[in-house]
Amino acid sequence: MSSADQPVLPQGAGYGVAQREGTGIGLFFSAFMLGLTAIQARYTSFSPRNSEEFSSASRSVKPGLIASGIVSAWTWAATLLQSSAVAYKYGISGPWWYGAGATVQVLLFAQLAAKLKLNAPYAHTWLEIVGARWGRTAHLVFMFFGLATNIIVSSMLILGGSATVTDLTGMHTIAACFLIPLGVAIYVVVGGMRATLLCDYTHTTVLFAIILTFVFTVYATSPKIGSPARMHELLASAAVSHPVSGNAHGSYMTMRSKNGLIFGVINIIGNFATVFQDQAYWQRAIASQPASTVKAYLLGGLAWFAIPFSLATTLGLAAVALTGDPAMRALTPADVSAGLPAAAAAAALLGKAGAAILLVLLFLAVTSATSAELIAVSSILTYDVYKKYINPHATEAQILRVSHLMVAFFALCMGLAGLVFYFIGVSMGWLYTFMGVILGSAVVPIALCITWYRANKWGCISGAVAGFFAGIIAWLVTTSTLNGGIINVTTSGGDYEMLSGNLASIGVGGIIAVATSLVWPEDFDFESTRALNVASRATHTKGTPYEDESNEKISEKKRDSTEVHSMADEEEPVIRPDPDLDPVALRKAFRFAAWSSVILLIIMLILIPLPLFFASTVFGVRGLTAWVVIGILWCFCSAFTVVLYPLWESRAALAQIMRGITKDIFANGSGKYLARPPPSGV
Repeated sequence: MSSADQPVLPQGAGYGVAQREGTGIGLFFSAFMLGLTAIQARYTSFSPRNSEEFSSASRSVKPGLIASGIVSAWTWAATLLQSSAVAYKYGISGPWWYGAGATVQVLLFAQLAAKLKLNAPYAHTWLEIVGARWGRTAHLVFMFFGLATNIIVSSMLILGGSATVTDLTGMHTIAACFLIPLGVAIYVVVGGMRATLLCDYTHTTVLFAIILTFVFTVYATSPKIGSPARMHELLASAAVSHPVSGNAHGSYMTMRSKNGLIFGVINIIGNFATVFQDQAYWQRAIASQPASTVKAYLLGGLAWFAIPFSLATTLGLAAVALTGDPAMRALTPADVSAGLPAAAAAAALLGKAGAAILLVLLFLAVTSATSAELIAVSSILTYDVYKKYINPHATEAQILRVSHLMVAFFALCMGLAGLVFYFIGVSMGWLYTFMGVILGSAVVPIALCITWYRANKWGCISGAVAGFFAGIIAWLVTTSTLNGGIINVTTSGGDYEMLSGNLASIGVGGIIAVATSLVWPEDFDFESTRALNVASRATHTKGTPYEDESNEKISEKKRDSTEVHSMADEEEPVIRPDPDLDPVALRKAFRFAAWSSVILLIIMLILIPLPLFFASTVFGVRGLTAWVVIGILWCFCSAFTVVLYPLWESRAALAQIMRGITKDIFANGSGKYLARPPPSGV
């Protein structure tokens, strides 16, 4: 084995990073969360000791921090590794199709976020809305898709993270599978949603700093590449020695890539499933301020695009350009499927420093996304399983305790799922292209349920189920047909095999759901979904909502009831209208989300890539330079949006906290936040 094929870092470094994740970094972030929680409790009006604050941050987070949380939650291991792998395979088209194909879903989700605030402002999960509208059968069917989404996303995080740690350090994959979620679970349990968002903010800040470090290393300072012109020269040479099948002139510097386009379609379908059905994205919509929800998702989606596009255009292309370099390890198809071109390029460019930086970058991405998945699944298991089917009259303390337990439970499940996929030989890349096959069928039915009053219950359920089986059948039949009847992990992971399954799944599910809703439309007024959890938010004329657990003893009505009663013939709870939930303003926000997200979708998926595809344009030096510069500028704008903007919009809160700390230091405990008494007569 050549020196380039040896692990760049010692095995102890892998265990050190992973154990720091499980103990050191995990303990650091746990301490960080404890500090944030203590500061929050003392100097702000938000109490971390109730389930609303734990799971939804009291629905009061500003758009900049939500945008940062979206970027963090959407930055998986695949964002860093798979994007670079498709750049290695298809050239510049890979980063574009990866970035654009996973950005438009977040932009379109802004519409669902606006409808969520309009039609179910107090829901804890998207499944609560399904249950309130369509009952138990629909709730259980779509819970399967929701939890399947979380398991697949979590497995990709674990597989990608563990494969890269093993490649760079030689650490055993099994150990990495369990050590990764361990530390994350610690600080999620300690901090809850708001503190997790703040931790995501710190992760995102460091993440952009590291990405820009790699970008300027490759295109400005590296003696091996050092400029876009040198990159163009090396890629042109690579196209001669090993041209890309299906690309114009075999070039890496063209959008005319047949396989790149196929990947783009697969990517778009699969990511619709993982955004629309992942509670992590709904969680951020729930936590956001109603007036700024749409703004947060549009900013977050556009900011996120820079991460896979810039990093893959840097490390993915560098892995191609450095082929044959003594420091560059040879990559097998299995290595590429595991997402290892980025790691190989980082190590070849910067040696141990590059490998260590990429390892830190990967763990920041993995831990942020893992924390989002942990608290998302905790919310589903707490509110849609425990509270709905096991203990409908659960107290505040019981709900909070179960939320904590479910975080720990799913952390264990993540490690086990990663282990199972590892032993059956499934890589992150295979799972990434497969997810749309089994998840795509529920995308349209879920969107219709939240947004369209005419959506037909049984049509949407049937569409989700039929699409699920249609996707699997199309995938298996295509695999068998194209591979002489051989069906295994290798043959089933081809582009056409995955494309057929993805198209059949989302197509059949969407057609059945829309067609039945047009032929047999319902006339739903969303009153039952707007009444969700209103009782738990009601404030009695005496006391505060969380002053005593007895205030929680309000009987739950059936799902079609919109009334709120107290248990005894005492004072009726006073439900204060939220001025932020103005229906006129929310409908206006939905319209803005609709036209802006559709326009951005058309630009990113049609107006930019398709003319370049059909023109078979191969970039020259100036073209590649412009392409790279656009990515760098986008990266800087994104960093401003999710790093500096949240500080600016929270300046008043930060000033309040600093005043409180200053008073505590110099005035012996007088800085504690004291809530103002309610106006008389309320």
